[in-house]
Amino acid sequence: MRRSWAWARKKDRQTATSSAVGRSTVDCSGEPITSGIVRPRTIDVVPIRRTSADASATEELVRAALATVIDPDIRRPITELGMVESIAIGENGRVGVGILLTVPGCPLKEKIKADVTAAVMTVGGVTAVDVNLGFMTDEQRKALQVQLRGPGKPEKEIPFNDPNSLTRVLAIASGKGGVGKSSVTVNLAAALAARGLSVGLLDADVYGHSVPRMLGVQAKPTQVAGMIMPPTAHGVRVISIGMFVEGNTPVAWRGTMLHRALNQFLTDVYWGDLDVLLVDLPPGTGDIAISLAQFVPGAELLVVTTPQLAAAEVAERAGTIALQTRQRVAGVIENMAWLPCPHCGERVDVFGSGGGQRVVDALSRAFGTDIPLLGQVPLDPGLVAAGDAGTPYVFSNPQAPASIELTRIAHALAIRERGLVGRPLGLQPA
Repeated sequence: MRRSWAWARKKDRQTATSSAVGRSTVDCSGEPITSGIVRPRTIDVVPIRRTSADASATEELVRAALATVIDPDIRRPITELGMVESIAIGENGRVGVGILLTVPGCPLKEKIKADVTAAVMTVGGVTAVDVNLGFMTDEQRKALQVQLRGPGKPEKEIPFNDPNSLTRVLAIASGKGGVGKSSVTVNLAAALAARGLSVGLLDADVYGHSVPRMLGVQAKPTQVAGMIMPPTAHGVRVISIGMFVEGNTPVAWRGTMLHRALNQFLTDVYWGDLDVLLVDLPPGTGDIAISLAQFVPGAELLVVTTPQLAAAEVAERAGTIALQTRQRVAGVIENMAWLPCPHCGERVDVFGSGGGQRVVDALSRAFGTDIPLLGQVPLDPGLVAAGDAGTPYVFSNPQAPASIELTRIAHALAIRERGLVGRPLGLQPA
């Protein structure tokens, strides 16, 4: 007689229990027990097979599978964005799905199609998937814009100035060029994203933009209903003027154009719900630094310097501008602090020593409060090579001393949780 697997397990447990307490000297087949061990009977186990009814796909199951597909530009499920136009379940498990792309000629349409196909194929009973791509109408794109910005929100608004915004804006500044500010910014962004935070990076160094190369970004931003969708690289949403110029064309703009470009990056780019926005400022205390303080008064400064005295003196000026703009200085980072000797491992002070501490002491006196020295990043040729290759060093060589220090600094910056102090919770009395 064929019995189920569950019945066999139950019978084995009953037999073993009977043997253990010594209530019987024979097993269930009538054979004597040898050495106190029950000789099990052979039972044929019949696997449970799903019938066609059990494996049939439903629209509800297909829609649930589609909810796992994330739009690569907006970074939200396509079911939430109104991109699923239709679901048709045919005979023999063939499913047709109509998808509305946000813009015609979407550069990521093949990825969306592949992701939809893979997701629907996970539904039981589905044997094939036909994905039909269409495009949103102007009215649908307008509705999507309202949904993303929030009902009642103006079209041109800096979301980080909203009283309910929980995004921490960190402006990375340096007194002069060549101190590795952009390398530090890129690796901090990557380390924060690896920690699980939602991170954005705005490359405000219009004349010397280098962030796209350092993050390996090749995709261009897309536009949906007047909003710019920034590409994502290594978990970081990034925008840069370098994405809008051909090749290595220089940008020759005066202050007014710089002001407008920064404003557009802050208002027109759809950043989503960020935990941290890093802004890579150009060196010095020029137009962009002043404009950012006007646009986002709550932005905090991170000052990057090298140990060299000349660099530290200029970095002090970059930090003390926060006194005029009424901003907070979050800390100082000393880059290229020393070179680990490749032979003996001892520290070699290539650019001198003490520059970071000098900046910290000067800013602490100016602000009347303790400004922290967040870290000292050693000089590492691998950091340069990683930037040229388009991969953050904290990913390509996480065990390198420079990567370890950069990751530690990122973790220190991430300690401050997104607070709710002073923000309405929308609670109503019962």
